[in-house]
Amino acid sequence: MTVGAQDVVSAFIAQGATAATAESLTAGLVAATLADVPGASGMLRGGVVSYASEVKAGLLGVSRELLAEAGSVDAEVARQMARGARAACRADYGVSTTGVAGPDPLDGKPVGTVFVAVAGPERTEVRECHFSGSREDIRGAARDAALEMLLSALSWERAATLGRP
Repeated sequence: MTVGAQDVVSAFIAQGATAATAESLTAGLVAATLADVPGASGMLRGGVVSYASEVKAGLLGVSRELLAEAGSVDAEVARQMARGARAACRADYGVSTTGVAGPDPLDGKPVGTVFVAVAGPERTEVRECHFSGSREDIRGAARDAALEMLLSALSWERAATLGRP
């Protein structure tokens, strides 16, 4: 299923929910894609482009110890980034992307390794993805995965409030 930014914006506005982004390898692509939709200001609170580990730690609250041990391409880093975006922008949901777009491996991870996370009021989910293609292809695929996860998070949270797993 391909989720478009319009789908995400419409669903968030219908739910009265807000979102924020924390982006490393996508460098603002998720936020920009959402902002391209007319009316996105009704749900998009803001975002942080956090290429540098110091920015991940300083602005998003990612553990410096974790960054030193695991590097920036890590599931727990993505989780903490999403939570940090949610907190920093006072949003209902935070979405993050971190990974390796190439041309070289990073932190011992091959090109195409991507972690996407969404933090909501009730839970945080992380997805590990492996994409191929050019740097642009990998960044675009990471953006699409982030949009899909963000939309899915609305139903996770709805199920949680109804007492379903």
